[in-house]
Amino acid sequence: MSSGLRTASPTGTPGRRRSTLGPLLRLRIRRDRIQLAIWMAAFFGLALFAVSAVDASFGTMAEREGLIRIAVGSPTILIFRGEPQGTDADAVIFFLLFAFLATLVAFMSSFLAVRHSRAEEEAGRSELISATPAGRLVPLLATTVHGIGAAVAAGAAVSLGFLIGGLDPAGTITTGAAIAATGIAFLGVGLLAGQVMRTSRGANGLGAALIALAYTLRALGDAGGTASADGLSLTSAWPSWLSPIGWGQQTDAFTENRPAPLLLSLALAAVLFAVVGLLQSRRDLGSSLVGERPGPERAARTLSGSLGLAWRQQRAPLAGWALAGLAFGLLAGTLGETVVELVESSAQVGDTLARMAGGRASIIDLYTNTIFGLVSVIAAAAATQAMIRLRQEEANGSAELLLALPLRRDRWFADYLLVGSIAVALVLLAATGGAAAGLVWSSGAAGTVDTADRVASAMASGAAQAPAALLVLAIAALLVAMVPRFSAGLSWGVLLTAGFIGEFGELFGLPDWLLNLSPFTHTPVIGAADVDWSGAGWMLGLALVGGVLAFVGIRRRDLAL
Repeated sequence: MSSGLRTASPTGTPGRRRSTLGPLLRLRIRRDRIQLAIWMAAFFGLALFAVSAVDASFGTMAEREGLIRIAVGSPTILIFRGEPQGTDADAVIFFLLFAFLATLVAFMSSFLAVRHSRAEEEAGRSELISATPAGRLVPLLATTVHGIGAAVAAGAAVSLGFLIGGLDPAGTITTGAAIAATGIAFLGVGLLAGQVMRTSRGANGLGAALIALAYTLRALGDAGGTASADGLSLTSAWPSWLSPIGWGQQTDAFTENRPAPLLLSLALAAVLFAVVGLLQSRRDLGSSLVGERPGPERAARTLSGSLGLAWRQQRAPLAGWALAGLAFGLLAGTLGETVVELVESSAQVGDTLARMAGGRASIIDLYTNTIFGLVSVIAAAAATQAMIRLRQEEANGSAELLLALPLRRDRWFADYLLVGSIAVALVLLAATGGAAAGLVWSSGAAGTVDTADRVASAMASGAAQAPAALLVLAIAALLVAMVPRFSAGLSWGVLLTAGFIGEFGELFGLPDWLLNLSPFTHTPVIGAADVDWSGAGWMLGLALVGGVLAFVGIRRRDLAL
């Protein structure tokens, strides 16, 4: 099809076109009923759980004051948590949880937008719908209404969880509105990504990259913020005001309760909706702003086998995951010494973290382990995406064509497992290289021996993350082999749950049995007096067992188209 733009003639009368909005909206609700129910339950559960967890872990004013003072003095905590605004229990909960919830609703809205726009064009269903009285804009309107409803429902779920937990009603409503506004803004981002990219995979990748950019701007603004005189609150720097996640945070729920910053999210959404509507009405179906590049006349030798094909299909998204690992590695390397200097500038914060970490070097190790813990989740996400790609090939019929050739099913399955393992290695190597480069750059000519020790510690931290990511890959492979039709949702659910427990479990005081369910809580802690590598060993063993069981399952079942 042409990649140019054109003016589409309307189909049917305006009255008939309006009458199709209801059926299309109901169709979207029906298709997403299970996914959205899971999302709403997750938002409600996280909000309700956070109330009881913070109350159990930081029940006294002194405990909350100590936490906030440490957070204000540590850019690492500010990067991953947000902007502290006082020591009241309600405000502490908002500080610890909002950035995470806002990122989740951003992914939910962006993926929903792509699923009902670009993915529909890719599958050929949009062409059928546009031939009816619905035309080309009514399906887009139905997706917009559906997405706005989902974002509002997510905000309501968070507010309900906070209200049941006994938090201040005004603050809970402000928080829910901030979650909803963030979701609506990223709904527009997802719809625009669907116009820009030619495939749903590319659109989801672009949407995820923009979400990561928004999170990074918010994180940089918080890390570079100005602390109050008493050290119990923070004013974010200007980068936070460039991010929809930052706008939601600037409402200062439970302290100031300012809804005005949310107007920025709604204004951004309105502009994006208008741009998407204009593009949708003028471009050819199946085309995109970023056109598909013509391929070479002859295929490369790497495409002579199934492994080369699997790699070719995923090299672009894997490059994106590796760049994310590189960015976090640079963050770990360049800010390590800055963290120590800021910590040591406050006697109370320095003494507290020194007791927690065991000295100057260990403070840097603690910071590096924190960053690499997130890198481990990124590596596991890249590996999970590789296995889900195999399931997509099976569902769209491409696998059936491949397996009609002299290609054994277990060999085909092994190719994607190998690509997933390579994805883990690429992300961790990029993060380790970034950390090493950042350490060398930040230390300069001085401290060569100390820098060498820190580089070695960063390399050990990177290697320590591999077993957990490989175990998540094995779980995803097992789900694809055993329950293919539900494997995508279950795989991402396992990753999100394990990542949340690994990131928030100890902070929220989760019971040991629940902490032990996440592979990320068993990663060796580099820099500890006695590093325990036993967790890495048994996680590798479990990953191997899971891979073997997945091979058995894929050989015994029929293709699930």
